[in-house]
Amino acid sequence: MIQLSYFAAAMLFILGLKRMSSPVTARGGIVWAGAGMLVATIATFFWPGMHNYGLMIIAIAIGGGAAWYTGKKVAMTDMPQMIAIYNGMGGGAAAAIAAVELLKGDFHSQSFLVLAVIGALIGSVAFSGSMVAFAKLQGLMKKSFIFPGQQKMNLIVFAAAIVYGVLLMTSDTTGGFALFIFFALALAFGIMMTLPIGGADMPVVISLYNALTGLAVAFEGFVLGNAAMIIAGTVVGSAGTLLTQLMAKAMNRPISNVLFSGFGASGGEAAAETGGTMKEVDASDAAVMMAFASKVIVVPGYGMAVAQAQHKIWEFCKLLEDKGVTVKFAIHPVAGRMPGHMNVLLAEAGVPYDKIYDLEEINGEFPQADVALIIGANDVVNPVARTDPNSPIYGMPILDADKAKNVIVVKRGRGTGFSGIENALFFLDNTRMLYGDGQEVANKLIQEVKQL
Repeated sequence: MIQLSYFAAAMLFILGLKRMSSPVTARGGIVWAGAGMLVATIATFFWPGMHNYGLMIIAIAIGGGAAWYTGKKVAMTDMPQMIAIYNGMGGGAAAAIAAVELLKGDFHSQSFLVLAVIGALIGSVAFSGSMVAFAKLQGLMKKSFIFPGQQKMNLIVFAAAIVYGVLLMTSDTTGGFALFIFFALALAFGIMMTLPIGGADMPVVISLYNALTGLAVAFEGFVLGNAAMIIAGTVVGSAGTLLTQLMAKAMNRPISNVLFSGFGASGGEAAAETGGTMKEVDASDAAVMMAFASKVIVVPGYGMAVAQAQHKIWEFCKLLEDKGVTVKFAIHPVAGRMPGHMNVLLAEAGVPYDKIYDLEEINGEFPQADVALIIGANDVVNPVARTDPNSPIYGMPILDADKAKNVIVVKRGRGTGFSGIENALFFLDNTRMLYGDGQEVANKLIQEVKQL
């Protein structure tokens, strides 16, 4: 019955993930996967020889209560941080399981010992790296931290962790000082690997650590002989790996470049040389321009999330539609600070799924758009990605907002984006800058359109 329960849980995990592939069924997919976890957790209580039920119940109550509270209270703008820290907890749990098994040292074969050590290494890296990602997204740590010889130092630390891991695999005892050093080095490597990565690369980093967490759980599932952990970890690991590849492809950069280049660390020094000047527009003129347009394409970015402007932007768009304007939303794969960040915010605001388009679907429509409204997006609409071989983002597929007849950019100030690269779009002849907080600007646009 336990194995049957684990099989049922695994099926619920897989079916839940499948349903998450569409925004229409994603909510149900979350519920299905949660039901699978509930089944697996309950079945574990009946495992032969299980004890410490009181501690198990206390742990579940603390963890479940904390998750329920934060899930209800954390704002959508802070969702990337929550995803990062929860993902890190998964890797940390896998590493903790490995630590217990290594301290016990009771392995049926050498292969299980090897899997335990590998799972411990991967889980520790995912845990500490995710904590750094959380700190950066939460603003507790600066976006990047680079010093001379950093990559060599990282390589030395990783190599030392591998050496101590091999010692654990080959020695008669798997506990003691060697185990402590091994985990210390693995945790240190996760921290050091994430420190130089800029905030603009966080979507890729989060999906990568998600994949590592899944792999660590799968390895520890083999060690424990737990089918549910094996299947769930494999599903998460493979899905996270594919997502990481898609994120990197969307930026036209290899994973190695994301992890080791320190992209975005140079701040303003990385700004591209641009010609022209920024031209301002007030909310009244911008509202008139869009109210009498035929088609408006809205491009949201992280700035919209920070301003929590998604509800007001959708209210404004509905007013435009009432006036006969065709409104569509264009989403870049790496917009925001986690995969699908903009989709989640727009869904929360009630934007219909059929109005949200990805890069490949919408790019051909920008030349026919009367206005492209950019709210909080920066690098994903920067035309130097097509034109300047010296730019750090050269070759990255972008949304072709600059090809619209008119471009209105809602921006809090004149600074560069999160990656520190100047946006040539802001200086084009067909671009107008509408400065201000995203939500306040949206309110002004709503009032202006209502008066027309």
